Amino acid sequence: MSDDTGTWQTQIAEPADAGQRLDKWLTSWTELSRSRIRDLVETGNVRADGNIIAKVTTKVRPDIEYAVRVPPPVDDTPKPEDIPLDILFEDDHLIVLNKCSGMTVHPAPGSRSATLVNALLFHCADSLSGIGGVMRPGIVHRLDKDTSGVMVVAKTDRAHQGLSKQFAKHSIDRIYTCLVRGAPKPRSGRIASRLARSPNDRKKQSVVRGTYNDIEASDVGRHAVTHYRYVKGYGRAMQASIGTPKISQLDCQLETGRTHQIRVHLSHIGCPLLGDPLYGKQRAYATSNHPAEEAVRVAVANFKRQALHARHLGFIHPITKEHHSFDAPVPADMQHLLDVLADLPES
Repeated sequence: MSDDTGTWQTQIAEPADAGQRLDKWLTSWTELSRSRIRDLVETGNVRADGNIIAKVTTKVRPDIEYAVRVPPPVDDTPKPEDIPLDILFEDDHLIVLNKCSGMTVHPAPGSRSATLVNALLFHCADSLSGIGGVMRPGIVHRLDKDTSGVMVVAKTDRAHQGLSKQFAKHSIDRIYTCLVRGAPKPRSGRIASRLARSPNDRKKQSVVRGTYNDIEASDVGRHAVTHYRYVKGYGRAMQASIGTPKISQLDCQLETGRTHQIRVHLSHIGCPLLGDPLYGKQRAYATSNHPAEEAVRVAVANFKRQALHARHLGFIHPITKEHHSFDAPVPADMQHLLDVLADLPES
């Protein structure tokens, strides 16, 4: 909502300005970007003769005074918040926790509060590594907002540096439980490619063309390697050969840890994660006459996140040099999926 604080810029539209798209015209004299103008319109900070404008596509009218309010800067420094944490291990140097799905790791546009960082600032007070900066104190690695599972956080700079070296050397042991459509061929294997931002959707990553199983084929993007293993199949895919499941449970082990790596790689080999809003094929679960099929269809339709859980994390403690290994059971929503799938005949 708009208020009376901040700086207003005003200008009366000339006859020559008439008919121009509002955001484009405002950009020409405010020196603000069109995306910033869009944000200001959406928050009620753009007016025409005192009336709030609701759409950036509005056409400019002559002899009308347009006003744009630029709000004062907001302090985005994360604040401590009393949010419960599922802590698996903690000492003076680091914390290992089981992150719940739905929690963003650090503040970002659209998620300024209720993040893991906010919870850690409350729990640890001032004892978090500063290497990640004020926005990411203690954060050595991340999980996507809707991915659950084990994470390690550094409380000291020395621990942060030691853990970062292990991640860089790919010596950290990370295993994920995944539920996917279909089944991979072969059932176990290695996926290697380069990943880069998708040219069609800035929210997505994609396999750089020509680099699948040949990461040296291009300099574009970052090389990514995922090892997968078939664990179990559920149901039988329609019009498929005997032994082809409709849904599979996989273990994925990360060699590298790129943004959305498992999600992109599994989708690329034709086995998207159930519920994945970005990389999954959001088609309905096709049912047969088996009595358990309808329950699965409902469970899949109601599962609103990617079926991905960071089950296992193993590393060398950067200070004590002891090997640590941690496991977290799948959360209740994913366990419900597994329970329903268990009633299907095995493939």
